[in-house]
Amino acid sequence: MKSYKLTFAILFYFGLLLTSCKSEPTLQTYIVDHQESQNFTTVDLPLSVLNIDESKLDEAQKTTYKSIKRLNFLGYKKDAAQPEDYISEKEKVELILNNKAYNELMVINNHGGKFTLKYLGDDEESIDELIVYGNAKDTGFGVLRVLGDQMKPSQIMSLAKVLEKGDIDMSKMKGVMDFFNK
Repeated sequence: MKSYKLTFAILFYFGLLLTSCKSEPTLQTYIVDHQESQNFTTVDLPLSVLNIDESKLDEAQKTTYKSIKRLNFLGYKKDAAQPEDYISEKEKVELILNNKAYNELMVINNHGGKFTLKYLGDDEESIDELIVYGNAKDTGFGVLRVLGDQMKPSQIMSLAKVLEKGDIDMSKMKGVMDFFNK
């Protein structure tokens, strides 16, 4: 009798464990699963690629810059011979990003494609991951993950304005640039 209870308890907890695991794909698992796949490239970018002179930042911008820990890029280069692969992979990424865990900040549509900014975090004032997703019908799509601690989107937008005027070190962006120039 005792062994039946023990067996039942083990099966119950094992079943509970299996049903409690999320089977939804995440952006991180998608990137890891596709980093070696054909038509994909992944690049971990150091913060030094931004080449920011911290002495020119105000206090809020310095705090935001220091809250950024890592930049990860995944790109998919569209192959004219296999347009269905592009559509399939694009739909997979968009399905992941349409999960309610990803909060939308902004969408920019232009003639050749679309850019979307989303974030993961408890609220808009303290996020852990900013996602920039862009796709262009002719070339492919790319996802940039900006990982950090307690980043503030409004301050990131302010920092982005500094970057527009900055001098980005393109030698450290070689993997990304090579990908789109192939």
